[in-house]
Amino acid sequence: MIRINLLGSSKPKKGKRPAMSMPTLTMEGPSVLVIGLALIALSLAGSYYWYWRVTRQHDDIQTQLQAADRRIKELSVVKTKYEEKDKQAKQLKKRFDVIDQLRSNQSGPVSLLAMLGDTVSKTDAVWLSTMKETGNTVELEGMALSNVAVANLMTNLRKSGHFKNVELKETLQEDTKLMQTFTFTLVCEKTSVKKA
Repeated sequence: MIRINLLGSSKPKKGKRPAMSMPTLTMEGPSVLVIGLALIALSLAGSYYWYWRVTRQHDDIQTQLQAADRRIKELSVVKTKYEEKDKQAKQLKKRFDVIDQLRSNQSGPVSLLAMLGDTVSKTDAVWLSTMKETGNTVELEGMALSNVAVANLMTNLRKSGHFKNVELKETLQEDTKLMQTFTFTLVCEKTSVKKA
């Protein structure tokens, strides 16, 4: 069998320990000092680049913050103006609602009085002296020449469609020298009218 020694050292003899050999430095290739200086230079360049990049990011963020602060101030002015205009709009809406309500309430008594005037005009021998409106109830006081005229007035009021109940509260006969009259009080309950 053939043995090849690849280490280049002689085979230790039996019983002797091999001697430790020190590695030898050869002047071939780059110097350790040059490699060390190159590594230090690279680490310094990397640190400087990292510092420059972080500083630039910090400056960009500061610029963005200042721009955001300016925008917030501009928008706060706009918000204040909007709130003022919104408040004015709400006040105007309340005023318009009050005006609309007054107009709708105004048309109620006008139409009621017009209907009463037409009904009394169509009924012979009847005169109204007072009218009191309380909520959904209308109280009419007047004078008639006969009980039949009062009954006709009650019938005509029911037919008008504005009242669902017409009741005679009281009637009194008065005799004067010239003629006989009846004073009456009617209580009428209005029908509920839906407002448009």
